[in-house]
Amino acid sequence: MPEVRELYQELIVEHSKKPRNFGKLEGADHEAVGYNPLCGDKVTVHLKLEGDVVREIRWEGSGCAISTASASLMTERSKNKPRAETEALFAIFHKLVTGGTLSEEESSQLGKLAVFSGVKEFPVRVKCATLAWHTLRAALEGTKSVTTD
Repeated sequence: MPEVRELYQELIVEHSKKPRNFGKLEGADHEAVGYNPLCGDKVTVHLKLEGDVVREIRWEGSGCAISTASASLMTERSKNKPRAETEALFAIFHKLVTGGTLSEEESSQLGKLAVFSGVKEFPVRVKCATLAWHTLRAALEGTKSVTTD
């Protein structure tokens, strides 16, 4: 399936060069900073919650293409979603990148996030792919920072 792999690589490159929802969110009511000391990736996730719904989400930081693309796609998928849905998606995403077996239903929920399926073949990159997600969870829980070591 070289065509599918190329399409996925193009999506990661596109989101790493032109990340969505990048920048500080003025008036954020939740935020957290994430750091991966292994490769130096850093991310700050800013949120505005309305009840239990993520109304606005933005991120800042620097890192590799995988980390940047993951943060970009994460913010696209999390905006205007209930907290429980966002947390459930993270669990499915984490299972995907760590080589877990996904049900058909779980696979169908991934959408563009399926692009990260190849990460499981490179265990050192799992932390790159999940850093923004761990940071989002920390922001939702009111934790100010997270380090993936």
